[in-house]
Amino acid sequence: MWACRLAVWALGGVMLPGAPGIGAERWGADYFPDVPLVTQDGKEVRFYSDLLKGKSVVVNMIYTHCQDTCPLSTANLARVQRLLGEQMGKDIFFYSISIDPERDTPAVLKAYAAKFHVGPGWLFLTGKREDIALVQKKLGLWSRSDAKDPDGHLSSLMAGNEPTGQWMRQSTLDNPRFLAMKLSSFLLGWQKQREATAQSYTAVKPIENLEAGRYLFRSACAACHSIGQGEALGPDLQGVTHRRSRDWLRRFIKAPDELLAQKDPIALELFAKYNQVQMPNLRLGDDDVEVLIRYLENQDAARQNPEGQADSQPQPPSPAHDAQGTQELRKESRRSQ
Repeated sequence: MWACRLAVWALGGVMLPGAPGIGAERWGADYFPDVPLVTQDGKEVRFYSDLLKGKSVVVNMIYTHCQDTCPLSTANLARVQRLLGEQMGKDIFFYSISIDPERDTPAVLKAYAAKFHVGPGWLFLTGKREDIALVQKKLGLWSRSDAKDPDGHLSSLMAGNEPTGQWMRQSTLDNPRFLAMKLSSFLLGWQKQREATAQSYTAVKPIENLEAGRYLFRSACAACHSIGQGEALGPDLQGVTHRRSRDWLRRFIKAPDELLAQKDPIALELFAKYNQVQMPNLRLGDDDVEVLIRYLENQDAARQNPEGQADSQPQPPSPAHDAQGTQELRKESRRSQ
């Protein structure tokens, strides 16, 4: 089930590969390589002394030609960046390092960052392949598939407070509000996070009925799309089930990269209009695609008949979402709250 790929990897205080054991000195210059990297602006920096030392950081691995989870990861982290607000570039720093340095030059990375409206405090980095591989391994972000199949790399980030030596791994695809709170509390301490986000219990919204369609939309689509709230990285999806045929929607949601490769005119038009941000192929199954389309249809119906409460009713179950599957989805969605 695709939802399992979005499970929270909250490994607070994880042990980095090859790191000192309990009671040893915190991880620092003796553990992290001080290899040279180059930013999207063409500036050379050292991984440990310039990027890590004395800072709270978030590091993930990407590459700009990725057709899998990289675009979704970057879009999701862009939402986290906005939620962190003034903490970005002051208290917390983001680093996205390319695992395809031959193609991802500083100019390519700069254009990629601009597509996702990256702000201050977030660097995109390239360098020598062997140096990047060493950084990956030291951070625990290495996957055996990276060398032969970059699309198989981990959809994870490592968050660390270098002065305290505390590190954790987290999914880049997690709920952005949860992720922003988790990073702020872990990297900056509970007191500072509490001051920034404290609110009365009466102001907290009740947990919504997160049926499969809504969960899929929030997990897989909301980083780039809204329904009736205007355009974002991608088009507003209000009315999309009326604008496009069901067959086209089904094929595009399931394999957008294939439609682009086939030079489908609508796919090409959308790709050009939305700054060439390519919709990722999330390997959704046929039943997940149907659930998502039904959810979009119900959203349109609810807007046309606001008193009909269409949005509040559970979606009809599909064969792939039996009782056990629905329970798993709800467990995952509760974790991401």
